[in-house]
Amino acid sequence: MMRALQEEVGVSRANQEHIQTDLVASQAMNEELRRNLQTHTAKREGADQGSVTPPREFRTPFSTEIVEAVIPATLVGSKVTFTGMEDPKVHLAAFHTQMMLVGGSDAVRCKLFMSTLAGTAMEWIMSLPEGHVSSFLQLTKLFRA
Repeated sequence: MMRALQEEVGVSRANQEHIQTDLVASQAMNEELRRNLQTHTAKREGADQGSVTPPREFRTPFSTEIVEAVIPATLVGSKVTFTGMEDPKVHLAAFHTQMMLVGGSDAVRCKLFMSTLAGTAMEWIMSLPEGHVSSFLQLTKLFRA
């Protein structure tokens, strides 16, 4: 019985050594991935210069000034969503409250407001003529109507 226990201890030690070797290799791989990520992020940030505005691929109801406005990377968008079934006044109030907390220009508000729309509400905003919306005030009036 003692021999069996000694053999189990030996096997256990071998397994521990194998696990330790795997752990060291995993830590080295994680460090390499972390360095690669930092390099990639630095290159991307250099190219973006703080912008999170993607290239224009779809038509938009916004004026050129709004489309070209840069959304700061530090700005957090609204968490509320409007599908067309909710009360538009309540949605605008919630969005306005969140924007008061985080700030942002009129153009940024237009862009971020569009990101809160889904379903029929998104279909509505996309149905507006291209370049039609030139301010957040105009957008809110159209939205309420």
